[in-house]
Amino acid sequence: MIELICENLEKRFINKLIFKGVTFSLKKGDSLAITGRNGSGKSTLIKIIANLIKATSGKITFRINNKEILKEDFIRFIGFCAPYFNLYEELTAYENLELFMKLKCEGESVKEKINNLLNKVNLYHCRNNPVREYSTGMKQKLKLAFALINEPLLLLLDEPQSNLDFEGIELINNIIEEQNNRGILILASNEIWEPTLFNITLNIENFK
Repeated sequence: MIELICENLEKRFINKLIFKGVTFSLKKGDSLAITGRNGSGKSTLIKIIANLIKATSGKITFRINNKEILKEDFIRFIGFCAPYFNLYEELTAYENLELFMKLKCEGESVKEKINNLLNKVNLYHCRNNPVREYSTGMKQKLKLAFALINEPLLLLLDEPQSNLDFEGIELINNIIEEQNNRGILILASNEIWEPTLFNITLNIENFK
């Protein structure tokens, strides 16, 4: 059993209100699309859920098998992809994943898992090239691979379609469908997505 509960989340930067009263609950198989215009607070909400920044007020509860997970342990169960996620451009795609995986996935077969991830995002053929040589779309695919390293129970995607071509969008659709079978998905975007991929939609502009 997986459950995420957000209660009355509010965020202010100094005296500027970003949003208030954001409340929802999700369980395994649920997929939430956070919509709204650029600058409306979608990324801020995603970062709060990922425990990257703090809410001004409100509460987030994440439970697995009825056991509440401490915020400092969220990273073990969360996958996160965003355009502002930084890669080590002097390293290869393989080396980037290897470095992070050794920190996050102890005791697993690193080489096999990395190769499977690179195949999944169609980057295996250039796995030994420095990331600085990648196009922006290829870098975005590598960021998606990072989000899937630990087969997350909660997958957070912030504008994942950024710089992707049609093949890349199909990749995201496949990832969404897989995550719907594995756990919980939250996606923030101002793009129009296939509505059958999501069973819940939240327009952040309704919480001003």
